[in-house]
Amino acid sequence: MRAIRFETFGDPSVLKLTEVPAPTVDAATALVRVVAASINPSDVKNVAGAMSQTTLPRIPGRDYAGIVEAGPAEWRGAAVWGTGGDTGFTRDGTHAELLAVPVTSLRRKPDNLSFEQAASVGVNYVAAWCGIEAAGLKAGETMVLIGAGGGVGGAAAQIARRIGARVIGVDRHPPHADAPIHAIAEHLIIGAEDVPAEIRALTRGNGADVVFDLVGGVMFRSAVNSLALRGRLVEISATGQREVSFDLADFYHNESRLLGVDTLKRDLAASADVLDALTPGFIAGDYRAAPIAETCGLADAEHGYRNVAAGTAGRIVIKPQQ
Repeated sequence: MRAIRFETFGDPSVLKLTEVPAPTVDAATALVRVVAASINPSDVKNVAGAMSQTTLPRIPGRDYAGIVEAGPAEWRGAAVWGTGGDTGFTRDGTHAELLAVPVTSLRRKPDNLSFEQAASVGVNYVAAWCGIEAAGLKAGETMVLIGAGGGVGGAAAQIARRIGARVIGVDRHPPHADAPIHAIAEHLIIGAEDVPAEIRALTRGNGADVVFDLVGGVMFRSAVNSLALRGRLVEISATGQREVSFDLADFYHNESRLLGVDTLKRDLAASADVLDALTPGFIAGDYRAAPIAETCGLADAEHGYRNVAAGTAGRIVIKPQQ
């Protein structure tokens, strides 16, 4: 089969289109023909060597949608979708014509999502769901999204709306025109110098029940200072700096909660359970995939990776049969 593989870490030029043996399967494994597989920023970081767990040589790629070619009789020919924190890191990933996955991770693709759409939602929605689940967000609560214009921010906003929570968005720059946060957020704070003051002004001085900080690092102090009494802060990133500081006395007097979420700890099977929870929202039309900015074949994967690294708006999807 054809696949994109890298044998050393570096920029996208280390990605090579190559012929490799098709994966072998057993009673516990299914073989999926990949119809579409998105390129995530974490895939670019993985190739660059930012993920310490990755072993080489490796086929990258986390998200996919495809057709089951071999496996249990009830699954053969089924249209499926999936994602995993192990895929592309410690096991070969989705940027290939064929993919071996545990049978326990197989999930049927929602009919109202195209293969390209189904392949582009995994990482963003799994991260958003896990963060909101960790925070225990409830109907009527206020959630602040820092980095609201990105993919995870858009997914989190849609999940919060379905729950019945109030959403306030924060970003350094105006999100692109079709970002979901525009239609969902009651308020969108752009480029504020004092984010906590803005949040308290919008919440009658109370602060937010949940702050979902999708930036981290440089935004941590603003995030923790925006919490209401017994507020919960979720961190999934460490942009700009890994070490942070805050007033510990203020933190415990406020009875604040600090929660970390890492989707890389959720393998294909664990991520499939999250897809189960998300599926009703996609079927109902409450969740939508980000716009597909570009599709490319395996031969053009390096170009796709470079565009993702450059921050292209919308999703870039590899179609291995293209």
